[in-house]
Amino acid sequence: MAYAVQLKNITKAFGKNVIANKNVSMDIRRGEILSLLGENGSGKTTLMNMIAGIYYPDEGEILIDGKPVEIRSPKDAFSYGIGMIHQHFKLIDVFSAIENIALGLDKSEKFDMKEVRRKTMEICEKYHFDLNPDQKVYEMSVSQKQTLEIIKVLYRGAQILILDEPTAVLTPQETERLFDVIRNMKKDNKSVIIITHKLHEVLEISDRVAILRKGEYIATVDTAEATEASLTEMMVGKKIELNIRRSEVKNPVKRLEVRHLTIFNQERVKVLDNVSFDAYGGEILGIAGISGNGQKELLEAIAGLQEPEEDSSISFYEKGKENQPMQIVGQSARAIRNAGIHLAFVPEDRLGMGLVGSMGMTGNMMLKSYANGMRFLMDFKEPREMAERVVEELDVKTPSINTPVSRLSGGNVQKVLVGREIAEDPTVLMTAYAVRGLDINTSYTIYNLLDEEKCKGAAVIYVGEDLDVLIDLCDRILVLCGGKVNGIVEGRKTTKEEVGLLMTNLRKEGDSHE
Repeated sequence: MAYAVQLKNITKAFGKNVIANKNVSMDIRRGEILSLLGENGSGKTTLMNMIAGIYYPDEGEILIDGKPVEIRSPKDAFSYGIGMIHQHFKLIDVFSAIENIALGLDKSEKFDMKEVRRKTMEICEKYHFDLNPDQKVYEMSVSQKQTLEIIKVLYRGAQILILDEPTAVLTPQETERLFDVIRNMKKDNKSVIIITHKLHEVLEISDRVAILRKGEYIATVDTAEATEASLTEMMVGKKIELNIRRSEVKNPVKRLEVRHLTIFNQERVKVLDNVSFDAYGGEILGIAGISGNGQKELLEAIAGLQEPEEDSSISFYEKGKENQPMQIVGQSARAIRNAGIHLAFVPEDRLGMGLVGSMGMTGNMMLKSYANGMRFLMDFKEPREMAERVVEELDVKTPSINTPVSRLSGGNVQKVLVGREIAEDPTVLMTAYAVRGLDINTSYTIYNLLDEEKCKGAAVIYVGEDLDVLIDLCDRILVLCGGKVNGIVEGRKTTKEEVGLLMTNLRKEGDSHE
């Protein structure tokens, strides 16, 4: 058996209290696709960052082709044929694809753009990449940028590729194209390691699956012998029901009416174009779209954080005031709240917009009270009880409810934010990527909480990246493409392929898809 990489007793700690990896021993074979699975905080990315030269292990050793090596920088990693493609791409927007590839050349290499172009096109032909070498990065889709990052590391001779959450924001069609490329790399005897949370993709693409739990190596299993249930049990340490509960829609009541919503960003680029839809109490309305197609601006406009154009209209139907729609377009978030409107919003930017990092959980539960003016004596009992309830129900890992939330992991910060907004008993609950950064167990807890809010009569608007979840959780799915509504489909009747096509192919004016 030829091993590309062997890890022996790898340990990595950050400070005295955070042990990211503990005595991890595992191997990656030549010419295989290995998926690396684990809950958030299990140490997957830290472990791969040590192979890629970003971190250096405190203990243990790394072997490449059976020989012990020291990898102290990404440059060292490249010298051993290791390349890592991170979730956040490292490209220069104003440069073309070919210029970005040339930037990665070693200083000892001759700078010859004709040769760079020739070699790049040779790589594209060999692995079936679709790349326009002269296209500027800022003109590229997420999928095209990812393709460019992979070509960059292949150009530098990578034989071992590490992909961190490569399909997080890809459509099903883009994911399938990426998988075809990965299979071509395997045929070329390259080793590919994929860090992911998507179990169905693990079962489709990988030869073996390695599992980490709380920083420790659990096992490596052959994918052919694994199921979603068995992998989840190994990741979490107990059996978990992987069924998203979707209750039937009963007595839907209109809670939100959006008409002709148009928004320009600061550069006066139109990010939402004449968007119209209704949201009903007792349903979950999903919002699908490739990242950057107006999802963020849509929710922020409803929450009073974006200024729409004059013809835009957003009417809110509060519980008990169904015959008195309130026009909230152009109103500030504080004005909306002061009008007695129960609107809850879990934004994409957790610490920048949703929470104050220097405050503990109790203080963050009181944030909306602060907006109404600080009183000399404030009642801390209710927010403290709310904080304790969120800790218990969502299993928030925190030394104390007074620990600044900025010291918590990303997943725990998200739990605090979601828990606070749900505790408000909202008429409309909007969530942007509510489970991003959460482990599989907590993700299903959040899905069920959203279903509970729906059953209580709330209109839930769910912006998500995972199309499988959108289809299983949502009653209707509104698809945005190029800032326009490209269709609204029934969650129980649609397919991933249909939603994926709507995300990428803008319909002609007059076409109907509702």
